[in-house]
Amino acid sequence: MDFLMDEDRRPLYRQHGGVALPPDLGDGMAAYVRSAPFADQPYRVSAKFGCGGRDRMIDIYLPQVAKGRDGIKDLIELMRIAQKRYGEVYDCTPGR
Repeated sequence: MDFLMDEDRRPLYRQHGGVALPPDLGDGMAAYVRSAPFADQPYRVSAKFGCGGRDRMIDIYLPQVAKGRDGIKDLIELMRIAQKRYGEVYDCTPGR
């Protein structure tokens, strides 16, 4: 998973002005990636986090956000919800 973050997602997200996720969500970034082949789902967030003593990764891609919304902020909150739900489904505590 380190390879996916360090060699794939992080450089792409940085190139497009991505922002780091808060530390409680693990190692990840959110970005608006406008270039092909990502233009159909330009809002992207990826996080590598621990859950149950194992590394996990969640990617969320959205084609659009509602007008007037802060897409990056919304992606970060969606990641928070996704990790919480992941912990419930797989009976582990995200961040550990």
